[in-house]
Amino acid sequence: MIKIFVKAKPAASEDRVEKVDETHFEVSVKEPPIQGRANMAIVRTLAQYFQVAPSRVRIISGYTSRQKVVAIE
Repeated sequence: MIKIFVKAKPAASEDRVEKVDETHFEVSVKEPPIQGRANMAIVRTLAQYFQVAPSRVRIISGYTSRQKVVAIE
């Protein structure tokens, strides 16, 4: 399992992942931060980026913050 730190950018024009360094990433998603939709989009986008199933990506902390800690199995 790896632990990464994510800066979320909801309501962006496109879904994308930018690597800042080995453990820090900026994730932009189209979904707005309403009813957890942006969090679900971040999980899906990170799963595609790391080529794992979305069920193996988990937000550990920062559900309501732009700074999140994410575990990837």
